[in-house]
Amino acid sequence: MELRQLHYLIAIADEGNLGRAAARLYVSQPALSYALRNLETELGIRLFDRHSGGVSATAAGLDVVAEARRTVAQAERITAAAERHRRAADGVLRVGFEASGAGELTTRARAEFARRHAGVRVEPKRFDWGQEADGLRDGRVDVAFVWLPADLTGLHAEIVHTEPRVAGLPGGHRLAGRAGISVLEVNDELLMWTERAPRAWVDWWAVNPRPDGSTPRWGPTNDNVEEMLEQVAEGAAICFAPAGLARYYARPDLVWVPLTDVEPLRVALAWPEGADNPLVHGFAAVVRELAGWRAGGPTAQNGPRSPRVTGGRGA
Repeated sequence: MELRQLHYLIAIADEGNLGRAAARLYVSQPALSYALRNLETELGIRLFDRHSGGVSATAAGLDVVAEARRTVAQAERITAAAERHRRAADGVLRVGFEASGAGELTTRARAEFARRHAGVRVEPKRFDWGQEADGLRDGRVDVAFVWLPADLTGLHAEIVHTEPRVAGLPGGHRLAGRAGISVLEVNDELLMWTERAPRAWVDWWAVNPRPDGSTPRWGPTNDNVEEMLEQVAEGAAICFAPAGLARYYARPDLVWVPLTDVEPLRVALAWPEGADNPLVHGFAAVVRELAGWRAGGPTAQNGPRSPRVTGGRGA
């Protein structure tokens, strides 16, 4: 049995159709059908029932596909571990972040680390909503600033930054001139959200449920921060975001107003558990120093300042 065959099984199970699975795998449908028949013969069991609409996994097939997923994930972790060591040997550190990351701390840490390690190339890697932890697990980055909540399974994480949340409103909105608002004051507003992130992440950002037990009015979806802000600016919905995003993505057609009664965003610096990469540990030391980190998180005096974000531009 080959790893390639396990990828085939997963694609067939996901798509429920050999034609779609073949297109996803960039192989011909006859070749995929032949590979599936050979694997079923090798295992001595039928993995999928064929029907007019496609295929459905048998009871045995469900078990085998579940094991295939675990095996493929483990193989990817092996590749990721090797890749991390290769990058360390080559003098490359890949730092992940989402949108505005940990604000100024993100840029300052990369710059200070590069200054102290002149022979190391620091490569920033931006992720879309809620994807930083997966990027660490699959080896796309070595260390990352992760917006919480997040699945930190298999990762070491330290909270290094917090910042308040704000509401992004289109220019001319009825609440645009306010110094601060309660989340309950926007209960009737359509709220931007994404299908790309885990549901727990979406609900935390949306403050779902609200303090009065109500649920948000879900508006349009988006795949990244630029799409979100474009739709807010045109008046399709409002959004919730960290205050730092208001500074880094300031637009004349948007107004940012602080939310006064929701918990702040916490940002963790994370890397794979047991990672023996001196570049990662060196970067973590720089971040701790710049954040004024103590056991349990950043010190209060070095926490982020609450920006002046009304009027469409951060301070």
